[in-house]
Amino acid sequence: MGKKVLVAMSGGVDSSVAAMLLTNEGHDVSGVTMCFGIAGESDRVRCCGSTAVDDAKRVCNRLKIPHYAFDYAGELEERVIAKFVSEYKKGRTPNPCVDCNRYLKFGSLLDKAKVLGFDFLATGHYAAIGRNEVGYCLRRPKDKKKDQTYFLYAIPYEGLGNILFPLASLTKDEVREIAKKGSLPVAEKQESQDICFVTQKNSQEFLSERVGELHPGPIVDREGNILGTHRGIIFHTIGQRGGLGISHTTPLYVVSIDPETNRIVVGEKKDLKAKGLFAGDVNMLAESWPRQVYAKIRYRKKEAPCEVTTENDRLKVLFIEEQEAITPGQSVVFYANDHVLGGGVIEEVLHGTC
Repeated sequence: MGKKVLVAMSGGVDSSVAAMLLTNEGHDVSGVTMCFGIAGESDRVRCCGSTAVDDAKRVCNRLKIPHYAFDYAGELEERVIAKFVSEYKKGRTPNPCVDCNRYLKFGSLLDKAKVLGFDFLATGHYAAIGRNEVGYCLRRPKDKKKDQTYFLYAIPYEGLGNILFPLASLTKDEVREIAKKGSLPVAEKQESQDICFVTQKNSQEFLSERVGELHPGPIVDREGNILGTHRGIIFHTIGQRGGLGISHTTPLYVVSIDPETNRIVVGEKKDLKAKGLFAGDVNMLAESWPRQVYAKIRYRKKEAPCEVTTENDRLKVLFIEEQEAITPGQSVVFYANDHVLGGGVIEEVLHGTC
C-alpha cells in the first residue's frame, strides 16, 4: 500500500523527478516549496523564491498532485543567515547548506510533515537511507560525483526513518533522461551553484550589506612583517590566493585569520598543510566507529584516512597524511565505506606534532 509522502520541491529537475518517481510508485504524494522570501523580479531568491514556486507548481500540475508553499523566510534568517554572517565576522568560513538541511528541511519541514499526517518527507538529494543491525543509516548514493551526503551529516538521527531519497540509485544523467521522458516542464532547467539567499549579488556584496562598517587591517607574513592591507576579514578564507592585493616573489596564500587582532596571515603553499583538527557541534549517525575512518574537510575534497578520538565533547582528528587548507567553519564529515558516520564543524587546526 502506498505511503503518504511530502516532497520538498525547489522547482529544479532533481526534486521534480523525485516527486514523479514516488507518484509513479503509487504513493499519495504532495509537493511543497519552502519559500525563503519572494523578492522583486530583479532580485529573486534563486533556489526557493517566486520562480521556484512557479516551476514546482507547474510540475505538480503535470503530475496531478497537490502543491503547497510554506513561508520559511523568518527561520532562514534566524537559523541560517544570521549564523552565516556571524561566522564570517569571526574569521571562519561557514557552510549554510548544512544548517539549512539540519534546521529547516530535515528539522522544521520534517516536523511539519509529521503533524500534517505524512509518513515521509522526500527530497531530490543524491544520498541514500539504509538499514543496519541497529536501525537506519545515511549512505552515499550511486552517483558519487553528485554525492550530497557531506551536506546531510547533521540530520538528526531520529529523523532518518521518515526520510526518502528517491534518487539514491540514479545518476544525474539518468535523472535528466527520466525528466525528459516524463515531459516535466523543468527537464532542461540548469541547476544553481549559488547560495540561495545571496540572490543576484555575490557573497562579498551580501556580507558587506549585512556587516555594515568594515574594518581594514594588516596582511602579514608568518614572521609578522606587514605586506599589505585587507578590506575586512569577511572577504577572506583559508587557502585563498587571489584578491590579496599584494605582490611577492613566490605565490602567497591565506594560512590563518585572526579576528582578535584583525590580521590575515599569509604564507607559502606548504604552510597550508596541517596534521589534524578539532571539531565541535558534532552529530553522530552511527554508534560505533572503526578505529580508522575517512574524513572529508570540504565538499570537493577527497576523503582522507584519519583517526578520531573524543576530547571534552569535541572530536580530535589526526590524519595519516597532512591535509591542505583545513578551514575553521567548514564541516568535517566521516565515512566508513559508503556509510556516513557523522560529522562536526571545524573549530581548530592542528599543526606540527599533535
